[in-house]
Amino acid sequence: MNTPNLEDMGCGTSSATKDKKSEKALKAALVIQNWYRGYRARLKTRQRYALTIFQSIEYADEQGQLQLSNFFSFMLENYTHVQEKEPGLVTRLFGSSIQDKDRQDYLELIEIPDSYCGPRLQFPLTFTDIDLLIEAFKQQQILHAYYVLEVLFETKKVLQQMPNFTHTNTSPSKEITICGDLHGKLDDLFLIFYKNGLPSVTNPYVFNGDFVDRGKNSMEILMILFVSFLVYPNDLHLNRGNHEDFMMNMRYGFTKEILHKYKLHGKKILQILEEVYTWLPIGTIIDNEVLVIHGGISESTDLNLLHRIERNKMRSVLMPPIPMDGDRAEKKNKLGTTTVAQGIRTSGSFSEQLTKQEWEQVIDILWSDPRGKRGCYPNTNRGGGCYFGPDITSKILNKYQLKILVRSHECKPEGYEICHDGKVITVFSASNYYEEGSNRGAYIRMSSGTTPRFFQYQITKATCFRPLYQRVNAIESSAIRMLKERMISRKTDLIRAFQLQDRNKSGKLSMGQWAFSMENVLGLNLPWRSLSSHLVTTDKDGNIDYMSGFQDVHIQKPVKEVQSTLIETVYRYRSDLQIIFNIIDSDHSGLISMEEFRSMWKLFKSHYSVHIDDSQFDELAERMDLNKDGSIDFNEFLKAFYVVHKFDQLNKSDTKLA
Repeated sequence: MNTPNLEDMGCGTSSATKDKKSEKALKAALVIQNWYRGYRARLKTRQRYALTIFQSIEYADEQGQLQLSNFFSFMLENYTHVQEKEPGLVTRLFGSSIQDKDRQDYLELIEIPDSYCGPRLQFPLTFTDIDLLIEAFKQQQILHAYYVLEVLFETKKVLQQMPNFTHTNTSPSKEITICGDLHGKLDDLFLIFYKNGLPSVTNPYVFNGDFVDRGKNSMEILMILFVSFLVYPNDLHLNRGNHEDFMMNMRYGFTKEILHKYKLHGKKILQILEEVYTWLPIGTIIDNEVLVIHGGISESTDLNLLHRIERNKMRSVLMPPIPMDGDRAEKKNKLGTTTVAQGIRTSGSFSEQLTKQEWEQVIDILWSDPRGKRGCYPNTNRGGGCYFGPDITSKILNKYQLKILVRSHECKPEGYEICHDGKVITVFSASNYYEEGSNRGAYIRMSSGTTPRFFQYQITKATCFRPLYQRVNAIESSAIRMLKERMISRKTDLIRAFQLQDRNKSGKLSMGQWAFSMENVLGLNLPWRSLSSHLVTTDKDGNIDYMSGFQDVHIQKPVKEVQSTLIETVYRYRSDLQIIFNIIDSDHSGLISMEEFRSMWKLFKSHYSVHIDDSQFDELAERMDLNKDGSIDFNEFLKAFYVVHKFDQLNKSDTKLA
């Protein structure tokens, strides 16, 4: 009997066909995989560009904030009304800390009505009060001003007994958790406590500054942290950040939040909070090995000196030490500019200032950032502190027998970052800092002899996390809107720069010319060529219609007759002007006289080299004095200047950042 040939029966052909199909399927899978990798890489590039825009604008704003310090010195030298009529203003800006207030002076006139249904704290505080506060805040309840002031007074009393650097120890069975910036994002704090447990004797924490500003729940975060600190003063450590500063709060939202939530007693809260900030420790040292500070270090960082300074004299980064008496003295400060200060005499004691060296030491640890480049050089992005390289890190850590520097201060896409050969760790705990989906938050757990462990998270409002492309589109759209607002605030200057390059008056520039002008005028180090498709139109030859960048956005004019240059200037400096006016408005009434308004503008114009005729501003001020009583509601005045986006091209265009 003949054996059948399997190949003749089709079995061999079937096997070969299957092999070919498998090979095709594999090739198809590889093609899809490569396409998806490229697609995801492009999305990540767009996200990185958007974050670069956010961060560049954030740092430019901080630089403007720091430059205000020079203006206040200039103001005291030139504003003749100040020393004669407003000695309290001088003391507020440059004098000693506010004198201790009797607790009863603040609390005796505050009553808690029977109708109050928020949390009621019991002093001395216990763990129950922490739990009570957290549950109340989850229900969007407001803690009564009476309890807020009680907590602030108690916190100040305990902080006054603490050293500049808190020293704490861990063990293999007792890890410590380090959290970075929270910036008023209460949901992030709730999530940290849910994942990691509440503070306790067996679960210690370090919160590394910037608890407040930007987010809408700074007061709630501050109350939870302060109450927890009062219950566990040896196991919850609070470091001061650059935003624990009453002047920073005026610009970045916390002052406004307090006055909104506590309309009757907000001013009292602000006064005491200003004192509490000054008593916060400036660092934590764990196991004599790990230095935890908010910003960073410089080549001249002296931990021995920082241990000795009277930290409560550091009232604000915007208030550098000034000469007390005698002739005019020139000084170059850590903000990178030279100021000339004249001897200023007041009834207050200026001996309560830090020395210039001490002030600079504190500025460095609150404001500095690490970089890959060796050496120590000025932090030009922020305008304060320095950039420090890996050699500086090794030098300072070795000098003080330390192993690791843990710092915060910078938003990182993944919530943390390790650099300088593992010796510097950045931790940032506010997720979605710029926009929902923009970044993760993180915290660190560590103990003696073990490798630090990182825990990441991201709060989302949606029940299901949005796909990456939707998140990137939202981040990108918000970033471009911010950048366009920056452009319109410098429209006159940009057009002048464009026209200087446009010698043929064609209305068009090459990509290189346009990018150079944008960089030069806006002072933002951004990938302008990649961003151009989102900001301007380009012809088939690659030339840019530079006026197209202003077509879909303009600044609303409160008075139509006012020239655009003045409108742009007031809009550009509106945050600075608001702080200046708030400083003058010591009773927080929101009103200043027309005379003060004009005098302050003239000083501001002179100091910032603003070339605008006074008559224009006078006319604008007259128009804004709506009831003709000689006073101006300056907050309403500044709110009248806002950017209108005629239409959002980002939602209509398929063009992306990369």
